[in-house]
Amino acid sequence: MLIRALYFVLIHLAAPVVWMLTALRGISDRSYWDRLPERLGYTRLQFARHPIWVHAASVGEVQAATPLIRYLLAKHDDRPLLITTVTPTGAARVHSLFGAGSNIDRALQVQHAFLPYDTPLAVRRFLNCIKPHCLIIMETELWPTLLRTCIHDKVPVVLASARISSRTAKRYASLKPLFSGSLAHVKVGAQTMTDAEHLHTLGVSSANMEVTGNLKFDIEIASEVSQAGREFRDRYLHNRPVWIAGSTHEGEEQQVLIAHQQVLKSFPDALLLIAPRHPQRFQTVIALLRANDISFVTRSSSASLSSGNTVMLIDTLGELTQFYAASDIAFVGGSLVPVGGHNLLEPAALSLPVLTGPYTFNAPDIAQRLSDGSALRYIYSADELGTVIIELFSDHLQCSKQGAAALSVVQESKGALAKLTALIENHCKLH
Repeated sequence: MLIRALYFVLIHLAAPVVWMLTALRGISDRSYWDRLPERLGYTRLQFARHPIWVHAASVGEVQAATPLIRYLLAKHDDRPLLITTVTPTGAARVHSLFGAGSNIDRALQVQHAFLPYDTPLAVRRFLNCIKPHCLIIMETELWPTLLRTCIHDKVPVVLASARISSRTAKRYASLKPLFSGSLAHVKVGAQTMTDAEHLHTLGVSSANMEVTGNLKFDIEIASEVSQAGREFRDRYLHNRPVWIAGSTHEGEEQQVLIAHQQVLKSFPDALLLIAPRHPQRFQTVIALLRANDISFVTRSSSASLSSGNTVMLIDTLGELTQFYAASDIAFVGGSLVPVGGHNLLEPAALSLPVLTGPYTFNAPDIAQRLSDGSALRYIYSADELGTVIIELFSDHLQCSKQGAAALSVVQESKGALAKLTALIENHCKLH
């Protein structure tokens, strides 16, 4: 009870501070001003039927949830679907995948909202408005008030493709009284047995736990996205050797540019596509390119890509997969710095040789499986990155073999979706 009371006080103190910081962040990134009242539980959304609610915190979770969302849209097309995110980039991804003009023409069936802060009033306000049929939380984002309120309202809750690292499990263990009562009523589809064991120690009952696998392996790249990448390459890149650094963070772009300068000595016509993870860093990377006197073009500009440009900055949202499809080799960022790495499966599913830094703790099982399948190479420095890119550009057979191995690992690891949807159908009574 003491921990709950302390959490109640702290979350009420933190909520207005976080709201103000979000508003201030909107000065440099206007997307943070979108629907600010929703952060406090106010929403104008209305549903004719109780919606299926899927919460996916940010871009990575939205991408992981995509096969599940597509299933729900197809199987339950008579029921609305609400997707909540925490970040504006996650919201942009939802709109690009499922909004008007997406490859699923169900714009009115799918709605988006920002998850409210975890205060009792904000959560109650939000739930009273949307009246969900069930809540499906992607991976593991545990909010005590949200879970407790849903359980009180008899809203079925599922943790889908749940994962929890040893470090996170230890952090949550000290807060176990906040979750244990609620987690006893939550159904969990865990990624691995280790994840299941960690969640069991936090209060999930064995009867409510299944190991369903990692939903991310059920990735399907839309044919039009792959086609758009190939068309872009045919139109602008032609026979140039092209590599991409996707989802990069501060401290990585400089290393990537050093590697590219090394590559250019062996392949003067090589092109680097660089896609920073966060849009607020686009201008920082532009300044870095200028400071290094690099000839570049931005995706958002109307300027044409010429043979003299050695770098193209992807400063748009929702197009990373397309540019993976336009490339020969992919380096996935957040891994040369201790962020934990990002989605390795998108380039793998496109048959690209995949490179990563040593920090892959966000999804160690995926990295291990790709590595075991000779589909992933670890990079530890800018010089090594340049050397490996040159090696792969020089040996088309090796490049092709590693790409084929990556696709093979993805295809052989599918199956989580079928297990997870069966679990959701039964627990949420969606039949």
